Amino acid sequence: MKFFPMSSSRFYLFHFCFLLIASTSLSKSNFQPKTLFLLVKKDPSSLQYITKIHQRTPLVPLKLAIHIGGESLWVDCENGYKSSTYNPARCNSRQCSLARSTSCGNCYGNNTTRPGCNNNACYNVVTSPNSYTDGEIADDVLSIQSINGSIPGPIATVPNFIFSCAVSNLTQNLGKNVKGMVGFGQQSPVSFATQLASNFKFSRQFAICLSSSTKRNGVIFIGHSPYFISLAYDASRDLIYTPIITQPRYFTITYPHYVRINRASPEYYIQVSSVRINGKNLRLNKTLLTLDENEEGGTRISTAVPYTELEASIYDVVSKSFVSEMPKEVKKVPAVQPFKTCFNSTYIGMSRLGYNAPEINLVFQKANVYWTIIGANSLIKVSNDVICLAFVERKKVSGQAIVIGGYQMQDNLVEFDLARSRIGFSNSLFFHQTMCSNHNYA
Repeated sequence: MKFFPMSSSRFYLFHFCFLLIASTSLSKSNFQPKTLFLLVKKDPSSLQYITKIHQRTPLVPLKLAIHIGGESLWVDCENGYKSSTYNPARCNSRQCSLARSTSCGNCYGNNTTRPGCNNNACYNVVTSPNSYTDGEIADDVLSIQSINGSIPGPIATVPNFIFSCAVSNLTQNLGKNVKGMVGFGQQSPVSFATQLASNFKFSRQFAICLSSSTKRNGVIFIGHSPYFISLAYDASRDLIYTPIITQPRYFTITYPHYVRINRASPEYYIQVSSVRINGKNLRLNKTLLTLDENEEGGTRISTAVPYTELEASIYDVVSKSFVSEMPKEVKKVPAVQPFKTCFNSTYIGMSRLGYNAPEINLVFQKANVYWTIIGANSLIKVSNDVICLAFVERKKVSGQAIVIGGYQMQDNLVEFDLARSRIGFSNSLFFHQTMCSNHNYA
């Protein structure tokens, strides 16, 4: 084989390129982002908000549902989980303690261990809509993209991100090809945002901006603001803040031993003191608006609920007041499930704020601290000539008096500042002639 001498100019060019590649690799290995992001899109069939993360070695893209009140990340490990870096959490380990495991022991599925089924491993409770089970606690590689101003930045990697393994049945109530859920719950050391904040040493906060389109992505910011929705507009500038209410939660484990557990609730509760429609205070049962020690009453924020749910008596008052404040030429029509209050849309006006509907204010700790819900978030089109009030009556006998659902949060920025124990609402981005899909992170 012949070797040809390299000219000095070519040698220095090669040497420069080598140093550039080496320095880039080094900077990535020491990379400490201040803000990360996930793209999120509404699934048209399940109405869940879906994101994608990359996990395992080699990295695999996973579709996951967003659960604001979930304790942790969990994925289906029963169906095709392969990774050379999967590490089950052993009994009494640091991972078990952080994840607040509820049990520890051996897996009796078969004689072959696999992700989600190992001996001397710890477990915790894993929940999805309308079901729950226990899941093996583990850690593995996870990667997520950072933000550089108003555009995507370098990929950030966590080599040992703690999560839970679940069985495939738990994904039955999720959207098509969705393999688990991303939990952002408060007071959980292993929630998605808390782990990332701990790994990269930034403030424990995140903000969601849900798109009203099923074809265009919204965004979840994790870490420090500013949160740019468009090149020039920082959506975190004009937030209305209200305190997060922390609450204990009691639940029972019956297998393998009966245990009653007292644990801080990961759900996000706030105090709504009153509701106004077109500036008029509604006469509501104030007792229902207060959260009690059993997590009854009060107000919860949830991305798992597609439309805001109201306790029956509250729904009745809100619905009647909303109807009375609608323009007289807009007539009621028969209900269209799941909605009870519907209208003929022929004579209702439209503007850049959506339908010309009565303005709804959720009043927080003071009369001058409130979140405004405009027509784009209070009314929904269900057919060519029918629109409905996009609030539903709570079906369960017990629960929260108000559960703020995804539809009402669409095209609003909602910031969850865990470090300061507060939640900030932006009001509709339509006021600023933009929307949650007008970002540059795709």
